[in-house]
Amino acid sequence: MIKVTGLDKLKKNLRELAKKAEALDGKHAVPLPSLLTPAFVQSCSSFQNVDEMFEASGFKIESPEDFKAIPDEEWDKFIAKTTSYDNWKEMLAAATRIWTKSQLGM
Repeated sequence: MIKVTGLDKLKKNLRELAKKAEALDGKHAVPLPSLLTPAFVQSCSSFQNVDEMFEASGFKIESPEDFKAIPDEEWDKFIAKTTSYDNWKEMLAAATRIWTKSQLGM
């Protein structure tokens, strides 16, 4: 006969994970600095943080409105040239996956 131990702890961990996943369900407004952490930016570019990346872009980015005003095509070119991603959507999706995993405690 084999004795299995640790199932109570596993059940507890799964319940906690389910609660965290439920809290993430739906839409969330996550500030860019929370997604584009220094660790993330450093992992895909030569920049130390998102502020340095914004500054190097040549665009005036001092507010969310400034960022929204940048032509998508121009921003995608900058991202493709200076990061390991082909475009902004791809970069943002990767950052979102990492943020989601961190929120789930993974």
